[in-house]
Amino acid sequence: MQKNSGGILEWLIPLAFVATASWLVWHLPAFLLDWLPYTSESLKSQVTEIYLRSDVTPEMAGVFGGFVDIVDIGALILLPILAVIGTKTVQPAAMEYEGTTAMDRFALFIGRVTMMMIAIMTVVMLYEVFMRYILEKPTEWANEMTLWFASFVFLMSGYYAMQQRSHIRIFLLYDAVPRWLQRVFDTISTILIVMFAFFLVYGSYQQVFVNKLYKWELYGSAFNPPIPATLQPMVLIVITLVAMQAILNLIADWNKEPEIHTDEPDEDEIEMIKRAVGQD
Repeated sequence: MQKNSGGILEWLIPLAFVATASWLVWHLPAFLLDWLPYTSESLKSQVTEIYLRSDVTPEMAGVFGGFVDIVDIGALILLPILAVIGTKTVQPAAMEYEGTTAMDRFALFIGRVTMMMIAIMTVVMLYEVFMRYILEKPTEWANEMTLWFASFVFLMSGYYAMQQRSHIRIFLLYDAVPRWLQRVFDTISTILIVMFAFFLVYGSYQQVFVNKLYKWELYGSAFNPPIPATLQPMVLIVITLVAMQAILNLIADWNKEPEIHTDEPDEDEIEMIKRAVGQD
């Protein structure tokens, strides 16, 4: 059955989510300074200087005399609202696995967010090419912003791929065994994913959330974005989501009929791809 597109709203919501999340990430030092006060005066002065240098709305007074202003509060409130709306309104494409849980739909929404980030990266790279080779006035921020966005795209697409069962698998032995043994293989692989996520988070959360995020470590370039401070925490967040999704996949696929994977082209999948790109 052909599935309908969600229309322009399905793309505007992820775009608004990216914009809101970007604002919050850029102004995250304000929240750290106000809500998680630094005990070290030197570290507090360092983070304060970084924030004042990068504040987009320096003319706005902070709420209750702090650094967080009304726009920051509005963005903080808006972000989960956009996530809920996006999760509820996302429409799976014909070739996508829809799933049955709210987390499945959230993964689909994250897939749309990732697509919008790729589009933004493309625009930024085209702008940099124009500025560098046409006007001969290269920017200081385009390359690093593209690197920053690409890192988030890489991580979030891994979560989306887990929900879609799209990660590379070798089916040579899997297809040759009965369904009960396939369930054993699925359970073992899920346990390994969960164990990897647990030990990664347990072993590195102190280094990541204190030494990188809380100290707001920067990239060390002319643009100097907080890539280490934001990317490493995102790794732990995404690997946790991947582990949770792996458990949901195991439960959802437990009673699934055995599927034999062959090299023959899947005509149904080809037809779905044609419908998705608008071909007859």
